[in-house]
Amino acid sequence: QLRLVESGGGLVQPGGSVRLSCEGSGFSLDNYDIGWFRQAPGKEREAVLSISQGGGSVNYADSVKGRFTVSRDNGRNTMYLQMNSLRPDDPAVYYCAAVEWRYHLMEDPMLADEYNIWGRGTQVSVSS
Repeated sequence: QLRLVESGGGLVQPGGSVRLSCEGSGFSLDNYDIGWFRQAPGKEREAVLSISQGGGSVNYADSVKGRFTVSRDNGRNTMYLQMNSLRPDDPAVYYCAAVEWRYHLMEDPMLADEYNIWGRGTQVSVSS
């Protein structure tokens, strides 16, 4: 069974940082394009960033450029989303998603429909 499990969310002060993890189970993240998405209450799910299978292409939503970064730990089969300088508009449930690059022609890595494996999400709240 192919699964993604996010963790690391919680309550963070404005301007603070948090690192989210996305662990793959049943498959190797090495072979997958990865996307991070978020959904706040009453809002549509939106892309945060995406990273191609080889890491050669990374896309960022304008709202997170310069603040969020992505990294990978192949030994742990885990992707990380480092979130810095958190703002009041960042709180949401954050999801990671994956699609195997060899069997999928990626057209827009910032579209949720491009991905077929999703985690259940982890909540990030920002409050003083």
